[in-house]
Amino acid sequence: MPQLFHPSMNTISRLSIVGVVTAIPVLSMATYAFNLSYVIHRDVPIDQPVPFSHKHHVSDDGIDCRYCHTSVEKSAFAGVPPTETCMTCHSQIWTDSPLLEPVRESFRTGREIEWQRVHDLPDFVFFNHSIHIKKGISCVSCHGRVDEMPITWKEHSLSMAWCLDCHRNPERNIRPREEVFNMAYQPHSNQRELGRKLVRQYHVLNQFQLTNCSTCHH
Repeated sequence: MPQLFHPSMNTISRLSIVGVVTAIPVLSMATYAFNLSYVIHRDVPIDQPVPFSHKHHVSDDGIDCRYCHTSVEKSAFAGVPPTETCMTCHSQIWTDSPLLEPVRESFRTGREIEWQRVHDLPDFVFFNHSIHIKKGISCVSCHGRVDEMPITWKEHSLSMAWCLDCHRNPERNIRPREEVFNMAYQPHSNQRELGRKLVRQYHVLNQFQLTNCSTCHH
């Protein structure tokens, strides 16, 4: 009986099998990366009514986070600054800038600026800013180096897996309370040892409590 397939088909078959096996994890990683960047909107700048630059206001002008986010140390929400806060400065400087017309209009009419939320957790997730700050968790841990962002984007996924990774090992991210708002703070070489000490000092919950469903889902 004549041979139906050329001998080279054996090689092609093997390569095909290897290709399929290799393609599965590659496609999975590509899908995961796509999900992080476009579905979760990580590293994707969001258009705002006013192109607000944290880099300019924080790094260049030296404005502290708490000047605008006034409730971050005492409530669950960091707070979006009212137009009056913006006009504290902009009634004196850049008063004719076209980019700031939405701010001036908001001040004249009393209608709030419709800022688009960059970090928007699902309604079934409870997050409290003040608790994290009291326990020595910096803005940078969740929001990244916002002080270097000309337009704000989401630095981390804020997925449940990402949050749990920190809740299982809080000593990796905890820092002295006086350094919480220091955006340029660098962990010391003995971060593990310091972190464990601060976990005890700040009375951070144990791992079982931090990873319990009821901690974030009331």
